[in-house]
Order: sequence, then structure tokens, then C-alpha cells
Amino acid sequence: MTIVAAPRAPARRGGSAARWLVYRLAGVIGVLWAAATLTFFAIRLIPGDPAEAILGGPGSQASDEALAAARAEYGLDQPLLVQYLAQLARYARFDFGQSYSLKQPVGSVIGEQLGGTLMLAVLALALAWLLALAVAVWSARSGRVAAALGSALEVVAVALPHFWLATTLVLLFSTTLGILPPVSGNSAAGLVLPVVTLAIPLAGFLGQVMRESLLDALASPFVLASRLRGESPGGVLWRHALRHAALPAIGLSGWAFGNLVSGAVVVETVFARPGLGRSLLSAVQSRDVPLVTGIVLVVALAYSIVTTATDLFERLADPRLRTKAIG
Repeated sequence: MTIVAAPRAPARRGGSAARWLVYRLAGVIGVLWAAATLTFFAIRLIPGDPAEAILGGPGSQASDEALAAARAEYGLDQPLLVQYLAQLARYARFDFGQSYSLKQPVGSVIGEQLGGTLMLAVLALALAWLLALAVAVWSARSGRVAAALGSALEVVAVALPHFWLATTLVLLFSTTLGILPPVSGNSAAGLVLPVVTLAIPLAGFLGQVMRESLLDALASPFVLASRLRGESPGGVLWRHALRHAALPAIGLSGWAFGNLVSGAVVVETVFARPGLGRSLLSAVQSRDVPLVTGIVLVVALAYSIVTTATDLFERLADPRLRTKAIG
């Protein structure tokens, strides 16, 4: 008598997906805890008294009694470990406290600034992808000279500092040509220079990765088989090669998003654009601990969400990753 075992592949796939979700959730929690911990201790290394920030800064000339009252009200007179654990407990309840400098709930301050920074980062990431894709396709299809020129352009783009690039674009398009505003307001024209400033260095990095992957894909056996089946050069490129060439760039998009948010600190300051980056810089200068930590946690959460989404997109684009076990 022969016993035929039931296939168990679907269960493995389901278990693998569940393990993947558990790992990702644990990773998000770990990132948020690390961000909160590092920010809590780093902000206290900045010279100055947080109680002075609460009462208006060093120039407020607050009395010793007022400073003592402020420390007692905000728990700053407690041991550092007690303050740290109390802060973690508040964050677990989604309570970010009140901004020292703005005298507003941190959640409302972040809510007002979050949309502008996310729009800036998303538009810059989309433009960087378009630029990187265009240069990668052109250099990969146009011979060695084009490949060398494309590589040189990518290296130069990666090396451009945001503050220098922003200043140069303002001098060229605002001061000299007068076609774009130097200050980013609520208009669409005001978004152009900040988006381009963030996108160009990132496009150089993504282009380097994408071009090398595209050249490898065009030389692979599956592309040769497609050509032998009579596939047109455009079909080989767009239907087969680019799908594989985009995988490394997709995986780096999560890192790229975090890089864009950090670059927003410089860009929003140069273009006087409201956003989390500019608010973070102001909060650090005024030792506004609740606002600094709240912004860092929101950015860390956004980074975790984006990296999870890019991981999911990689699995959708590459069937080999869908059944890959975790652990």
C-alpha cells in the first residue's frame, strides 16, 4: 500500500510570509527604539540647560526659581535613566509631549510640516528614478563612449553637495535667468529647484547601480534566448532586461528615501521651505527635546515603511524571492 503525502508547499509559503511580516514588524520596533534612545542621549550632549529652552532660551534671563519650577514640571530634575524610561512610556502611548519653543503639541507641529517634506521627498525620488533610468538606458545602448560619458555624469552628480547645488541653481535660474523663484512657497514653481537639488545626486547613485545591472542583464542567457525567439531590441530591453536591472535600484530606494529626508534639512533651509527638516534644525538649535525626538521618530517610521514597501516590490518583481524562506 502506497501512501501519498499531501503537498506542503502552500503552507511553507504561508509560513514564510508570516515569518517575513514578523521580522519586518520587529525590525520597525527596533528602529524606533534605537532612534528614540540615540536621540534622547545625543540631545543631552548639547551644551545648555533644557529648562532654559522651556522658558524661552538663554536670553530669557529666567530666575533660578523659574528654572527649578520648569525642571520639576517636565521631570528634568529626575535621574537621567528615570527620564529615559518615562519618555519611552509616553511614546508607547503615542504621547510626544509639548514643544518647548513653540508651546504646541509636538503631534500637531509634525502634522503641519510632514506633508511638505513627504511631497518633496517623493517628487525627488521619482525624478531621480527617471533621470537614472534615462541615463542608464542611453549609455547601455549607445556604445562605449556613451557608457563612459554616462559613468562620468553619474560620478559628478553623486559628488555634488546639496548646499552647493542649491546655491548654484538659485544663482542660475533665479538670479540670472529669473524664471524660477529663489524661495519655495506654495506654488508648483517653488518646488522645482528643491526637487531638482535633491534628485540630481541621488540620480547619479541610482544610475550607477542601474547601468551596471542593465549591462549584466543584456549579456545574460535569457536575453539571448529572447533575441533568438525574434524579440525586438525594444522588447528585449523594456520587457526583460530592465525588469532585472531595476531590482538593485528598488532595493536601494528605501535608503534613498532616508537620504532625501536628511537632505531636506539643507534644502528646506536654503529655499526657506516649511518642512520637517527645517523644523528639526530649529529644534536642535533651541534644545527642543520633545520636538527633536518626535521628528526623528516620524522620520524613522517613514523610513521603515518605505524599506518594507521596497522589499515587497522586490518580491513582486523577482519571483525567486517570493518563495525564499526567512531565517
